[in-house]
Amino acid sequence: MSKSTSAATHGVNTRLAHTGHDPKSFHGFVNPPVVHASTVLFPDAATMVSRDQKYTYGTHGTPTTDALNAAFNELEGSAGSVAVPSGLAAVTLPFLAVLNAGDHLLVVDSVYSPTRNFCAGMLARFGVETTYYDPLIGADIESLMRPNTKLVHTEAPGSNTFEMQDIPAIAEVAHAHGALVSIDNTWATPLFFRPLEHGVDISIHAATKYPAGHSDILIGTVSANKQAWPAVHKAFGMLGICAAPDDSYMTLRGLRTMGVRLARHQESALAIARALEDMPGVARVLHPALESFPGHDIWKRDFCGSSGIFSIVLDVADPARHQAKAHAFLNALEIFGLGYSWGGYESLAVHANLSDRTIALPPKEGPVIRLQIGLEDVADLMADIDRALAAAKAA
Repeated sequence: MSKSTSAATHGVNTRLAHTGHDPKSFHGFVNPPVVHASTVLFPDAATMVSRDQKYTYGTHGTPTTDALNAAFNELEGSAGSVAVPSGLAAVTLPFLAVLNAGDHLLVVDSVYSPTRNFCAGMLARFGVETTYYDPLIGADIESLMRPNTKLVHTEAPGSNTFEMQDIPAIAEVAHAHGALVSIDNTWATPLFFRPLEHGVDISIHAATKYPAGHSDILIGTVSANKQAWPAVHKAFGMLGICAAPDDSYMTLRGLRTMGVRLARHQESALAIARALEDMPGVARVLHPALESFPGHDIWKRDFCGSSGIFSIVLDVADPARHQAKAHAFLNALEIFGLGYSWGGYESLAVHANLSDRTIALPPKEGPVIRLQIGLEDVADLMADIDRALAAAKAA
């Protein structure tokens, strides 16, 4: 909660230290309490019927989840936010909130692959048709809009290959057709991109990543503007997918240091990405903050920073050797862990699976290795990558 009307003018780290923070409400204690709740008692039968009190049941909110939601409202500039049990739950909640049987959904082809699975495996069963579009489409998304298109789902940058989208142009077209726009903003966080200021209606985060920040929490957040919030809030209540109190508390705790952690992630990732641009064995570096990246101009226009995850394309001419070379690279790593997710303190690497793409096709030069740059020393990480590149060359 803002302590004064001037809080919006404070620096990022000041805001992160104090948002979702009201010690006067909790006897002066700095952090909000962790409230484990299912049943909430009412003072009398009339109040039980009217529900005219702040808290009514654990799934509808507690002081712990309210503190986290308040923090995201301030960071996003949103009308309302909810915390849910995972990043995927954060993606699916707006879809279920907005879409009805017979509706049409537009999804960027470089989307987080579990989102695609949900569209094909769940929404299709309910009579929602999904069309995938080129992440570079911009205002030309006009050609894909239909009378029954109700939602355009974006992701900038795209998963694994980091294509940038012209979000304001897409939002303008979508709104002209009466559709809402959602975005998976996990890569940038609200510190580096504030989607609702660029025409987006619903901002989604796998808060598992940078907000929680320590590879030990599964949690997601959904923040919406005034137009979209009523539907999101209603669906949240009906689905009962509330985040656990301990996870909410730990995510709020992680937010306090997210600014300084992101600064380190950004600095290290950019240093490594720039070094890899000229490295033998690397065909391309896929990082929006690099001047060589095709979407750099959009990133520079709309974003104010970059996080710690990007990809490299190994230089492997023979497609039959892509997997063997990728595995040789990964198996030679000693500091980078082999694991999914990202945003934690440790560096990770994975061979990106792009086989589900239909429009934003995989790079032809070789396999894509996604690198999460953690908080380790850059020199040590570069030595690890050098060792991996040598192993890939020898394989």
